[in-house]
Amino acid sequence: MLTVRKSQDRGYANHGWLESYHSFSFAGYHDPAHMGWGNLRVINEDRVAPGTGFGKHSHRDMEIISYVLSGNLAHQDSMGNIKGIPPGDVQRMSAGTGVTHSEFNHAEGQSTHLLQIWITPNVTGIAPSYEQRHLPAERMRGELCLVASPDGAGDSVTINADAYLFAGLFNGTESATLNIDSERKAYVHVVRGAVEVNGQHLSGGDAALISAESRIEITNGKDAEVLVFDLEG
Repeated sequence: MLTVRKSQDRGYANHGWLESYHSFSFAGYHDPAHMGWGNLRVINEDRVAPGTGFGKHSHRDMEIISYVLSGNLAHQDSMGNIKGIPPGDVQRMSAGTGVTHSEFNHAEGQSTHLLQIWITPNVTGIAPSYEQRHLPAERMRGELCLVASPDGAGDSVTINADAYLFAGLFNGTESATLNIDSERKAYVHVVRGAVEVNGQHLSGGDAALISAESRIEITNGKDAEVLVFDLEG
């Protein structure tokens, strides 16, 4: 079963310094029909204005992935990490017993465009931790490249959750197939461009919620960037 959710059906908030689209219920956006999918809890598409950002705030017992598309995200946390996250880098923060951090846009004259992803962990009360990896575009070209996994395979970031995140770039005849356990769930988020997922046309911001399927086929991309999640059922 594949259900398409269009970009315009997401929650939306404009705070002036922050423009955000919410794939699932978040903050002031509440939709009982979209509280998450499997153990995927949050996908926020954020655009942060220059010189602004998220002040110090806390998290606990959540796996948080930042996927930067343009600009640069400056991260500072209570673990002592002070990092810049440019496009092509993926950041993973395991909040565990609790972490405080801030995130700001220090890209002069341009907004920072990113996806904030939260996945519910399968273990709680662990020490917080941080990891950052570069994801070269050539590894994603015409492929579903492993970005996050429980065991850090293939130079992916390691998450404390039964979930796998893949990313790919597709244009023209480029295609990829991912075999999944039909007892699990999958979620495909089109970051930008357009693509077909199991024959269904999706454009930037659209998503496919998938269950009881054993294959995900990505075809007919038009300058497309795609995230694919293999999730708990």
